[in-house]
Amino acid sequence: MGSPLEREFEYYLKNQEQLVKEHNGKVLVIKNCSVIGVYDSDQEAIEETTKQHELGTFLVQLCKPGVDSVTQTFNSRVVFV
Repeated sequence: MGSPLEREFEYYLKNQEQLVKEHNGKVLVIKNCSVIGVYDSDQEAIEETTKQHELGTFLVQLCKPGVDSVTQTFNSRVVFV
């Protein structure tokens, strides 16, 4: 079995074209195959999203066009404030 975030990543890939039209250059937070947040940086996305969601339960993805702009690395981060 793969990472639980693979489903979220597949959602991004399937919807990348439309998401880029709406949020090009922004950082998206995806959970349950839905965009739950749009931010200017990955740090901001993580800090804000972890206020309501546990780390490892959501995907943080830079929204840019093309296959070269995506990665498939699923990591959990710990944010020190």
